[in-house]
Amino acid sequence: MNQNQQLFAAAQKHIPGGVNSPVRAFGSVGGTPRFFKKGLGAYVWDVDDQRYIDYVGSWGPLILGHTHPDVLEAVIAAAKNGMSFGAPTAAEVELADLICEMLPSIEQVRLVSSGTEATMSAIRLARGFTGRDKLVKFEGCYHGHADSLLVKAGSGLLTFSNPSSAGVPASVAADTLVLPYNDVAALEELFAEMGEQIAAIIVEPIAGNMNMVQASPEFVQAMRKLTENHGAVLIYDEVMTGFRVNLQCTQGLHGVKPDLTCLGKVVGGGMPLAAFGGRSDIMAKLAPLGPVYQAGTLSGNPVAVAAGLATLKIIREDDFFNRLSIQTKKLCDGLIQVAKETNTIFVAQSVGGMFGFYFSKNIPQSFVDVMNSDRTRFNAFFHGMLNKGIYLAPSAFEAGFVSAAHSDQDILDTLEAARSVFLEIK
Repeated sequence: MNQNQQLFAAAQKHIPGGVNSPVRAFGSVGGTPRFFKKGLGAYVWDVDDQRYIDYVGSWGPLILGHTHPDVLEAVIAAAKNGMSFGAPTAAEVELADLICEMLPSIEQVRLVSSGTEATMSAIRLARGFTGRDKLVKFEGCYHGHADSLLVKAGSGLLTFSNPSSAGVPASVAADTLVLPYNDVAALEELFAEMGEQIAAIIVEPIAGNMNMVQASPEFVQAMRKLTENHGAVLIYDEVMTGFRVNLQCTQGLHGVKPDLTCLGKVVGGGMPLAAFGGRSDIMAKLAPLGPVYQAGTLSGNPVAVAAGLATLKIIREDDFFNRLSIQTKKLCDGLIQVAKETNTIFVAQSVGGMFGFYFSKNIPQSFVDVMNSDRTRFNAFFHGMLNKGIYLAPSAFEAGFVSAAHSDQDILDTLEAARSVFLEIK
C-alpha cells in the first residue's frame, strides 16, 4: 500500500468520505485520490513523490501556476503584518477599485470568502431588489451548495423543481425554476408565463461543471432581453470564468453587461476569496446601506486580498491572455489531432485558459449532450493519463485549466501520453 492509499484510508476515519469536497474522492472515476504535498509552476507532487503536469490548477484559480514568486511574496508580506483583522484595510479598497476598473459592469463590489457565498449573496440581493422570489437556473450549471441552488428539473418544464440533495426543503426548491441550457424557446416560454414573478436568472456564461459548455449568442441575447423587459436581474456566475477566459471575463467576450457578477478562483489567486458586484442601485440595497443582510468575519481577509491583487496585476500585462489562449489551443488542437490519428471518437474546445474535452462526435451544447458522451472511455483515459504523470480533473463533468506556467514541452509531453493512452483504451 502506497502513501496515497494509506492516507486515504486514514482520512476516512474522521473526514466523511476521506475528503473535504466530494469530487476529490475520485467517486466518478474510481481508484485512490492523490494527496499532494507540493506545487511549482505547472507541476504538482504527491506524497509518493510522483510528479504530475497539472491541468486542474486548484480547480481554476492558479492561472499563473503554483507558487508564483510575486504572489508568494505578496502573501508572505501580508501575513507578516497580520493574518486577519475583521476590520477594513487599504488593500481591500485597492482590490475593489481594480475589479471595478477591469469590469465595466461592476460599479460596486463586495468581497466574500467563497464562490458559494458570492452566488448565494447575489441571489438574495436580486430578490431583495426586485421584491420577487422566483429564480431561474439552468440544468448542468453549478452555483455552489446553497439550498436554493441544489435543485434539478422536475416533472414539468416550468414547474415542480425537485431538490438534488438531501436536506434541501421542497419549499425552497419550489422557487427555483430549472431550464435546459441554451434552450431559447424554453426560456421565452417561461418568461411569457411567469416573467413578473422572476427575480433573477443566474447562469454560468461558459459552464464548467458539466464539462465546458458555451452559451450560444442567441441564448445570451435572450437572457439579456428577457430580464430587461421583465425587470429581472441577470446574474453572471463568473466564479470559474472570471479573469480566466478573458481580461473582461466572459461578459467581455459576449459584449454583455450583466446586472450582477459573481467572481472567485482567479480573483483570489489561490486563496479563499470571492466577490460579487454590479449596478450601484442594486448594490445599494446591501447592509449597511439597505435592507439586504450579508456579512462575513473573514471577508476581505488581508492575506487573500494580497494574493488576489498580485495575480490581477500580472494578468493585466500586455498579451497575457493572447499567450495563454494560444497555449491552451495548442493542447486542444493537439489532442484532437492525436485522437484522429488513433481513430478515437473525441472532440475538444478552449476559451482563454479554460478547456473541455469529450469522448463524443460533437461539442456538447447542453447537459443532455454531455450525458450522452462516453464516460466509461473518459474514466479509462483519466487513469491512463494519471499513470503517465498527467493530472486531469477526476470527472467527465469538469472543465480543465492551463496556466501561464505550462510550457511547450509540457504540452508535447501531454500529447505523447495521450497518444499512448488512446491506443491502450481502444
